[in-house]
Amino acid sequence: MTDLPPRIADWFASKGWAPRAHQLDVLASWQAGASALLIAPTGAGKTLAGFLPTLTDLIDGDYEGLHTLYISPLKALAVDVARNLTTPISEMGLRIKVETRTGDTPASRRARQRVDPPQILLTTPEQMALLLSHPDAPRLFGSLKRIVLDELHALVTSKRGELLSLAIARLGLIAPAMRITALSATVARPDLLRDWIAAPVPDAAAHLLTAQGGAQPHLSILATDERLPWAGHSANYSHRALYDTILEHKTTLLFVNTRSQAEMLFQGLWAINDDMLPIALHHGSLSVEQRRKVESAMVSGALRAVVCTSTLDLGIDWGDVDLVVQVGAPKGSSRMLQRIGRANHRLDEPSKAMLVPSNRFEVLECEAALEAVEENHQDSEDPVSGGYDVLAQHILGMACSAPFHADALFAEIRRAWPYHDLPRSQFDRVLDFVATGGYALRAYERYARLRLTPEGTWRIANPQVAQQYRLNVGTIIEEPMVKVRLVRGRGFKQGQTSGPIGRGGRVLGEMEEYFFGTLIPGDTFMFGGEIVAFEGMRDNEAFVSRAVATNPKIPSYMGGKFPLSTYLASRVRTMLDSPESWSRLPNQVSDWLRLQQFASELPARDSLLVETFPRGTQNYLVCYPFEGRLAHQTLGMLLTRRLERARARPLGFVASEYALAIWGLGDLSALIRTGRLSLDDLFSEDMLGDDLEAWLDESALMKRTFRNCAIISGLIERRHPGKEKTGRQITMSSDLIYDVLYQHEPDHILIQATRRDAARGLLDIERLGQMLARIRSHIVHKPLERISPLAVPVMLDIGKEPIFGEGRESAMADAADELMKEALSGRDRP
Repeated sequence: MTDLPPRIADWFASKGWAPRAHQLDVLASWQAGASALLIAPTGAGKTLAGFLPTLTDLIDGDYEGLHTLYISPLKALAVDVARNLTTPISEMGLRIKVETRTGDTPASRRARQRVDPPQILLTTPEQMALLLSHPDAPRLFGSLKRIVLDELHALVTSKRGELLSLAIARLGLIAPAMRITALSATVARPDLLRDWIAAPVPDAAAHLLTAQGGAQPHLSILATDERLPWAGHSANYSHRALYDTILEHKTTLLFVNTRSQAEMLFQGLWAINDDMLPIALHHGSLSVEQRRKVESAMVSGALRAVVCTSTLDLGIDWGDVDLVVQVGAPKGSSRMLQRIGRANHRLDEPSKAMLVPSNRFEVLECEAALEAVEENHQDSEDPVSGGYDVLAQHILGMACSAPFHADALFAEIRRAWPYHDLPRSQFDRVLDFVATGGYALRAYERYARLRLTPEGTWRIANPQVAQQYRLNVGTIIEEPMVKVRLVRGRGFKQGQTSGPIGRGGRVLGEMEEYFFGTLIPGDTFMFGGEIVAFEGMRDNEAFVSRAVATNPKIPSYMGGKFPLSTYLASRVRTMLDSPESWSRLPNQVSDWLRLQQFASELPARDSLLVETFPRGTQNYLVCYPFEGRLAHQTLGMLLTRRLERARARPLGFVASEYALAIWGLGDLSALIRTGRLSLDDLFSEDMLGDDLEAWLDESALMKRTFRNCAIISGLIERRHPGKEKTGRQITMSSDLIYDVLYQHEPDHILIQATRRDAARGLLDIERLGQMLARIRSHIVHKPLERISPLAVPVMLDIGKEPIFGEGRESAMADAADELMKEALSGRDRP
């Protein structure tokens, strides 16, 4: 058994603790000269396990230079780990310097860290790329012994992970004795994550270590006598029950899936907070100061509840949280297990969590998630292969550091797992793009960023290239943002304003630019848990004032929506196909399903139910793939094209997580009955060929996706010294370049990157293809005279007018009642 140094062993004993087996296993792997991947549930002491070899190595306090690099996907996590690490270091009396380096770190400290680094530096993937772009990177990282990758499962599925893998491949050459310790929650394919960390250090073994599972979590679904909504995601019906639940617990974390839901839930709870409980809000659009204030209040135990998004999914060590609530369906069992782990944060005690479905279909999804969590089933995503836009950014960053030989850089890049299969021909094309912009753009001097020297090395064309690279490094591309600044109100009367917009005032946070295009001065909306009035915009700032309003708008954000996992979708289909399991469901949901059995039929597990019926002057086709909104939206676009060719005269479609509805003027039931429309042909897999290509050529989606790839690759720059481009300026630039490339070089490396991103992230092509293969020759058509009960939720989304405030829920309920009456009219109930 591995022995701890006496000073560390004594510290454990002073706490009444003993090191866990997996913590000692990590230390043993390090002492054996191996890298290690530790798979452990939340509360298992993963972070301490990751740093135990470092503390052991630095026990004498005489190490010069950077010893350990800790990389986290979240700035908040790096700050939290620093706080939790300095305490035991201080209590042991160790002379070890620990510092953080994130986008929030002052520039003066970041500059000093490059010259006089701490022994332990806690940072993010973006800061890693930035540090490696400086000529002094070999000196800074030459002393590096260890890399600790926290929450690896959250990194390897994104472009941030791709950028990080390339950075670690470079570190493997600068410091060949370096070893990696990766920490991850339980995942479906741990072998792939082990391969991911083994690739940059091929001469070292990579051990797969697993911590023993903790206590089984206590998980429930909110029991309520309130009427469950048919559609929507606000869960307003649950606010009183949630408030009572908060009263019964010490500290509650309430997770939602989007920032707009967070704002709505916070406002709903605050409106009934008669006890003046300290309840806070935490999401990515709030200012850094406000988020840090909430995090500090949580650590000190000053809050009773926090409404939050995925910003608090990972790692923060809050032992006093005794309940986690997931408002809205969790979309995946692995994500739910991760969030459940935020409660207690102690391995030997069961975490307690409650699911709150927002609508009736979500009841089924919550039940499926509950079963999956009880079985500890993982539906995490696998690591992804590398994108060309990220590769282009890295190549430019390496040129900023020092001139390079193409052969050497190619060999280095292939040591990054996402790029281990990269063909040399594609590398050369990406290099040519970085150097010249590619065939269609090489005539423009502004795209000439690299020069080939007589010695055969590539260097940056001028110093401004490095300056621009460092201003724009990173892969996180959100919708164009503007700062939201609080000013004194000017007063609004019949659309007229009085006086100029005030200056100064504190920044509340940031919001996506497009939202303000929907407002006129005087409009009120929710932000940061308070009601504000829109005063106007200047440059990249939106000015707001405090206001009072009964029906403020709730901002909708483009990002943050999770797809329904394939595994949970399959479980929901199984549940629908198993009436014997409905006893677990609320009566109002099981009654709804029985009405569907009576009026039509229910989707079977491995087939697709397609209903057609007339309504008013139009005809409808509703199907129930249960494959998530992204796949359904793509399916709707492609089916509409095919229905046009079949002369069914489609007018539009609407997609939910569970169903798809298409409407038009043609009699769809008659077309199918007479054989003029074949459902097998309509849902054939070949729609993902020419139909998909033709639609992509026409859609605005490609241009939006290209904009992101162009920004990441460095072709379009968001920031210049002293200023930042507006979203409109970026979009105009990217659209012009896209048109040029599409016309003159349609196989340009960025067009390829765009198609990859569209297929993977925005259209869910792989999943749609699997669904079409599954239902081949298993399509059940049910012609009806009127709408079915199961179609009611998706039909509510057709032609829906936006309603804000309390009227939204009642309006939706009234519309649902009318549709249900219509569905059951003329039928004898069972």
